Amino acid sequence: MSNKVVTITLNPALDLTGSLDCLRQGSVSLVNHSDFHAAGKGVNVAKVLSDLGAQVTVTGFLGQDNQELFCQLFEQINAQDRFVRVQGATRINVKLVEQNGTVSDINFPGVSVDSQAITEFEHTLDELCQDHDYFVLAGSLPTGVTPELCAKWIELLKQRGKKVIFDSSRAALKAGLTASPWLIKPNDEELSDLVGRDIHTEQEITQVAEQINHDGVENVVVSRGANGVMWLNQGQWLASKPPKMQVVSTVGAGDTLVAGMCWGHMQNMPKPELLQFATALSALAVSQVGVGVSDLDTLNELKQQIEIKPISSLSE
Repeated sequence: MSNKVVTITLNPALDLTGSLDCLRQGSVSLVNHSDFHAAGKGVNVAKVLSDLGAQVTVTGFLGQDNQELFCQLFEQINAQDRFVRVQGATRINVKLVEQNGTVSDINFPGVSVDSQAITEFEHTLDELCQDHDYFVLAGSLPTGVTPELCAKWIELLKQRGKKVIFDSSRAALKAGLTASPWLIKPNDEELSDLVGRDIHTEQEITQVAEQINHDGVENVVVSRGANGVMWLNQGQWLASKPPKMQVVSTVGAGDTLVAGMCWGHMQNMPKPELLQFATALSALAVSQVGVGVSDLDTLNELKQQIEIKPISSLSE
């Protein structure tokens, strides 16, 4: 068992989340509650992993002009801060959550990363390889980091025998797959984007995921919101179905699922229990604002309500 993990956030963000009755496009909308915090997919994963008991090291690129909230968070979750500082300010992303559960994401461009920062980051990765086996690379890419460069980093980590959990989308996901990361977690929308056609049914997901698995990705985990999670590993499919949750916000639910899959593997949980645990974590995440695990008792109760079933493989 291991409890040391590195999360990589190449393009972090300060998330400004506003809850409102309903978004009036082209007009004035009043926000009822707001929250401003350090985020980015890898940062969210780090927070959940820390709550679960992991010893987390965080890295990536961080704008030096507005790093205070990140520094405070890393201190709060006892994360070792190995972020490379770059010139400028980390972007602010706006998330508007309507009463009916609709979330509108307005994502701004990130900082610009130069060759000196890239060299420093690669040196950091090299050092972290010496005493870490699990690396979670999550989120979008900043200006200066190409999808091909991202794939090269996955390849380098793999060559060092590391387990790389990769959660990204669009061009970054497509390029990253060529390096065959150990685990990916697309949702059905990201899978659709990857293959250029709409994918909704279990059978369609199975078909695409089995091709990805055949091409070298050991674990393909597909998140399907309220429909649960499908997981392909060693030619075997498992699916989970959560109970109906009172949805407060879906922001960070996917990152929480990634953290759950990572922690379950680090703790050598049996497969059905691992999927049950990760699905329960993710289901709990939609019932709150912000990421994190504050109540392990509620988590354990919810875990008992998650249905797990095998699915037939198309290739059988």
